[in-house]
Amino acid sequence: MKTAFCALVLLCSVIICHAQETPLYPAGVPNSKPTPKTYVEKWDKDWASKVSVPTITSYLPEKGKANGTAIIVFPGGGYSGLAMGHEGRDIAKAFNSMGVTAFVVKYRLPSDSIMVDKTIGPLQDAQQAVITVRKNAAKWGIKADKIGIIGFSAGGHLASTEGTHFDKVLVDNKENISARPDFMLLLYPVISFGPQAHVGSRENLIGKTPSEDLVNLYSNEKQITANTPPTFLAHAGDDDVVPVQNSLMFYDGLLKNKVKAEMHIFQAGGHGFGLNNSKTNEKWIDWAKSWMLENGFIPAQ
Repeated sequence: MKTAFCALVLLCSVIICHAQETPLYPAGVPNSKPTPKTYVEKWDKDWASKVSVPTITSYLPEKGKANGTAIIVFPGGGYSGLAMGHEGRDIAKAFNSMGVTAFVVKYRLPSDSIMVDKTIGPLQDAQQAVITVRKNAAKWGIKADKIGIIGFSAGGHLASTEGTHFDKVLVDNKENISARPDFMLLLYPVISFGPQAHVGSRENLIGKTPSEDLVNLYSNEKQITANTPPTFLAHAGDDDVVPVQNSLMFYDGLLKNKVKAEMHIFQAGGHGFGLNNSKTNEKWIDWAKSWMLENGFIPAQ
């Protein structure tokens, strides 16, 4: 019994060492109202909802394997929940295996109950995550110019918003640390809030009757500039939740602005497949690794 207990303690210590959750805002969450007693964070297996206290969880590669690159992960969930397992933890571990230090963000979900302005809440958390990782780069053994982001579905919308709206920082940033990610990976992302939008994501973030200006602001294919980070995209052609046109429009915008980009469209796979598209033996994570190597975001092994 004592041996088993010691083994359990050792296992827990290893887990804690390699995955540590901390508050995203140690000094208090901006743009927040007092959280109602009825607004309690809920978990259903790996699905989180009613998030009012955002966190960032670090996942460290095995000792001696880290290559100095970091990736910040934004799970999807239609801005109504967060798929923290197959679009969070599992992604972090996959990047750990290639020597990349990963951070999974449990970001606030837009809600008038807990936010003064729900349209900027998730973006604040995304910007804070990038600033936090860059500020603490030395602590985590990270190169400050090798910090990327990856987002899935609505998390892809958040990532693409962070990657195109980084010039207007919405959080306290007295040290003027850059909120611009060095590269982006977008998986079956919500990009547009126009005709090809995922309606649920749009309504959850900007409401059922948004102004045209707000729709355009968060239609990220319209926000691309020459300074948008190099981007990798993957989507399935038969996605019936977030139309593949979202990735196509973003890729087209990247080309027009001469931003380095690579896109892969699976013939089939539907939506929300995470790491493994069951309709094919091909792995987007392998393509992503090759793209990161080609562009110098991770060193050759």
